[in-house]
Amino acid sequence: MLSMHTSPVARLGGKETGGMNVYVRELSRALAGRGVAVDIFTRACDETAPLVDTASVGMPHARVINLPAGPRAPVSKHQLVEYVGAFAQAIYDFAARENLTYDVWHAHYWLSGATAQCLQAKGLRAPIAQMFHTLGAMKNRVARTATEAETDARIVTERGLMQSVARVIASTPRDMEQMIQLYDAPRAKIVIIPPGVDTDLFHPIPSQRARDLIGKYDEKTVLFVGRIDPVKGLDTWFRAMKLVVDDDPALRQHMCVCLIGGDLDDDIDPDSELARLVELKEELGIGDIVTFLGSRAQAALPFYYSAAAAVVMPSRYESFGLAALEAMACGAPVVASDVGGLSFLVRDGVTGFLAPEGNAEKFAEKISLLLHNPKLRAEMGRRGVQEAQEYAWPNIADRMVELYQSML
Repeated sequence: MLSMHTSPVARLGGKETGGMNVYVRELSRALAGRGVAVDIFTRACDETAPLVDTASVGMPHARVINLPAGPRAPVSKHQLVEYVGAFAQAIYDFAARENLTYDVWHAHYWLSGATAQCLQAKGLRAPIAQMFHTLGAMKNRVARTATEAETDARIVTERGLMQSVARVIASTPRDMEQMIQLYDAPRAKIVIIPPGVDTDLFHPIPSQRARDLIGKYDEKTVLFVGRIDPVKGLDTWFRAMKLVVDDDPALRQHMCVCLIGGDLDDDIDPDSELARLVELKEELGIGDIVTFLGSRAQAALPFYYSAAAAVVMPSRYESFGLAALEAMACGAPVVASDVGGLSFLVRDGVTGFLAPEGNAEKFAEKISLLLHNPKLRAEMGRRGVQEAQEYAWPNIADRMVELYQSML
């Protein structure tokens, strides 16, 4: 497993940590449970990271290898391309010292794909399975400012990888079609395997018990879990919540608009998305009901999902939407933008609602419907739990092993 720009065992909720981290760690765990030996190579981001971490993944046969490439400190993902060669060399040297060869390189995100190509050129050859997790061309389509846009280097590298690797893994049929339309990706190379969910961890908990354990007693909790990033469309959600409470002011007395994600330990950068949202909630007059919770341990998330009347994903672009799947597994209905993987994951009117991206009025309508209809919430939650079983990690890992075997 190649995960250059973010460690699968990093604390969730940071600027560069989210669903991909969970994906790499949980897939590696599931593969290790099938006797597959997995080394996860990532860039060492601090001085305390051990070279070989055999404990964090929590399974025999799986380990995290933290290799120096550039400064042992956080580096913007836009600058990390400068260190791809150094990262590949560090992997090559590690494999040489341990006399290792690998059957498959499974690369996550475009930087890791570029690393895999470097390793091929150095003679450490194995077929490459590439998962992009997001596509630069799609992010540029929804970017509102130059600072939100992806680099030309990313777009060019993604296009080259789609032509050269053995297999490209898409999360959904829409993900595959976007690769074909935007990058001329060969359809024959693409296989659709969605991310999975740990159904042993993510399962329904009685809502009152969940609220008691997390210390939130608000009867009506509307929850977001993910990175605090412009692409997540949180401004649309805030505007929707203003419409909700304007329509029913009594909700203010027993409602929490809760956000899990972001690092609240540091001083807030005045130019950050978090600072913009803090300002926006006051402008809209909903500062009394909005709570930024910061990051939370993954083991705590099922309690928050189970306590929620609705989980929102107002993203402008989402290749899959792992938080929506986790929420469904916990019996929480989801209100999501009708974009990307969310259009396939959330069954409109069955496990939640889909709303046009950026349409605060439609989001408010669907959220209000759930807040005022406990029977609908319960029925959608029950169906969500059933749907999520199809995505249990053992099922996804079996499909991934079949893919690896076909590549060999």
